[in-house]
Amino acid sequence: MIQELHDIQAAAGATFAELTTKEIVPVSFGNDAEAIAATKQGAALYDRTHWGRIQISDSDRLRFLHNQSTNNFNILKPGQGCDTVFVTSTARTIDLATAYATEDAVLLLVSANRRRQLLELLDRYIFPMDRVELTDLTDTTVAFSLLGPESTQLLKKIGVTELENQPYATHKLINFAGMDIRVAVGSGLATPGYTLIAQAGDAANLWKELVKAGAVPMGDRVWEQLRIEQGRPAPDFELTDDYNPLEARLLHTITYDKGCYIGQETIARLNTYKGVKQQLWGVQLSGAVEPGTAVTIGEEKVGKLTSFTETESGFFGLAYIRTKAGGQGLKVQVGSASGEVVNVPFLSS
Repeated sequence: MIQELHDIQAAAGATFAELTTKEIVPVSFGNDAEAIAATKQGAALYDRTHWGRIQISDSDRLRFLHNQSTNNFNILKPGQGCDTVFVTSTARTIDLATAYATEDAVLLLVSANRRRQLLELLDRYIFPMDRVELTDLTDTTVAFSLLGPESTQLLKKIGVTELENQPYATHKLINFAGMDIRVAVGSGLATPGYTLIAQAGDAANLWKELVKAGAVPMGDRVWEQLRIEQGRPAPDFELTDDYNPLEARLLHTITYDKGCYIGQETIARLNTYKGVKQQLWGVQLSGAVEPGTAVTIGEEKVGKLTSFTETESGFFGLAYIRTKAGGQGLKVQVGSASGEVVNVPFLSS
């Protein structure tokens, strides 16, 4: 079923690569500049099928997720959603996920390279008395994101009008051309847009219909460039055992008064005593730099570069910078490149 989707994408000029997690993804459609332009003036279409989709069902689902991650699940009503961070017992980051609450389940959209780890983690915390069921829907569903200011107009062409101006992660199940599609507000990046989740058997048809409606296909290479430019932290880069969600500036995912959850004590202590020693920032760079390179001021190390990309307007990276060193506007050295610390739209200020 996914092969049919890949055949359509290949016919449209897609080149593919295998991720470390073994998923095959379209890296580029040979139209990177056009796709970037579409995210700013039109609507780009990104295939997120390689991301994980985990369903949590049964009557204790909200309480269970409330106890496992940073955001408040107990207040979620069907049709609502939120971003949340899964952390270790010492509040080190595992993954940034998006949750969608339905009438009888919660659907988690998680990073490809964290799906198995999260399934094992969640399964480990289900106790015999818990009425919770975990289902991995990754192989039976697909996920696409529309990114750009024309995404709302494009959705209107397939009959979706109820989500305009609705809060982030608001979602609705619609039927279009015989396909059941869950459409949610939010592109996964700071760019306005929507995320669509459908059955794997409808993948090729849905992709065709979205392109026919005017969406410009976008490969993983452009997504990664936009991710870094906009500051969405990613597992193995910004989300690792070295950092916590406060340092990653994922403040919109944290509810401080929700009670006990894994990692809660550490996060509460850091917040109460202003103990955040470093924070994630964008860095405008004068040249190419490898991730992992130290960020310095004079002889002093003040941080580390975690991601790097080349954009149409120059070189750009993400870096954790020591809080005491400063923030926006700070002049730094990153390897052989000079840099200036800048804010990025995805992160809370």
